[in-house]
Amino acid sequence: MHRQGWIIAAAVPVAAATGLLTGCMTASQHAGQLHSERERRMTVGVVQREIRQGMSPADVAEALGSPNIVTRDSEGKETWIYDKIATEASYSTDSGNIGSGIAAGGVPGNRALVLGGVRSDYGKSAGAMATTQRTLTVIIKFGEKGVESFSYHASRF
Repeated sequence: MHRQGWIIAAAVPVAAATGLLTGCMTASQHAGQLHSERERRMTVGVVQREIRQGMSPADVAEALGSPNIVTRDSEGKETWIYDKIATEASYSTDSGNIGSGIAAGGVPGNRALVLGGVRSDYGKSAGAMATTQRTLTVIIKFGEKGVESFSYHASRF
């Protein structure tokens, strides 16, 4: 009497298949412009280039916009003060993923059963944010013939 049976191969590794390594790195910065055109233009260079002794208040307002503070002394002379503060923020992100896989096989033929398979993944994300602040204070003193004097102070931190 001849008995036929199934030959089962259980998880016999034929190939320790491919190790798959994938990385994905992205970086993005957002430096959006949130101020009006004139406020973005307000720099020490603009003040040095545009403001001259003898300029009328209307010409100064056209070059720099409206002042934050206007004062008048006891002699009736006006002083305009521009006090600008800007905060610039940038944000970047990095992320990476690693995946791997292992395959298993059995004995080839009509009566073989293939079992096996392992997969693992790992992911990581990180981000960083930086802010910078700038200040610009411009003081313009007017006399009877327009701008008498002007001074400025700029800082960045």
